[in-house]
Amino acid sequence: MATRMSDDQVSPRPTPTCLACVVRESRVLLIRRAQEPNKGFWSFPGGRVELGETIFEAVQREVFEETGCTVEPEKVFHVYDWITRDDSGEVKFHYVVNYVRCSYRSGEARAASDASEARWVAEPDIADLTMHPFARETALRLLREGGS
Repeated sequence: MATRMSDDQVSPRPTPTCLACVVRESRVLLIRRAQEPNKGFWSFPGGRVELGETIFEAVQREVFEETGCTVEPEKVFHVYDWITRDDSGEVKFHYVVNYVRCSYRSGEARAASDASEARWVAEPDIADLTMHPFARETALRLLREGGS
């Protein structure tokens, strides 16, 4: 099976990605995706791991590109296979998503790169956002556990 990289590009393998899970002052850092997959959905900042880049390097780069914030990766706490198929059963996307717990270091959240919005979100506001169920569950769990 193959993963579509875009409408005209297909990858023969799953794509490694990373998402930064950052809590600051009882708020979690989220972005609204500006591109597919899940355009318009709220998620953690992150993206593809580039060739020669570690997951921690990738998560730092992606957070800065998408939000202007700098973070310090602490640990990978969950890995999730996200596989989406089209109506005929062909794989549209297959991402191996590494959820990375990070500490906030500096910067103010602002949308850039692949994000149409970026902000720090408190627990009561999570319910109002359009999110993948696992992302919502993870955000709520992070907020309940606390953070930096």
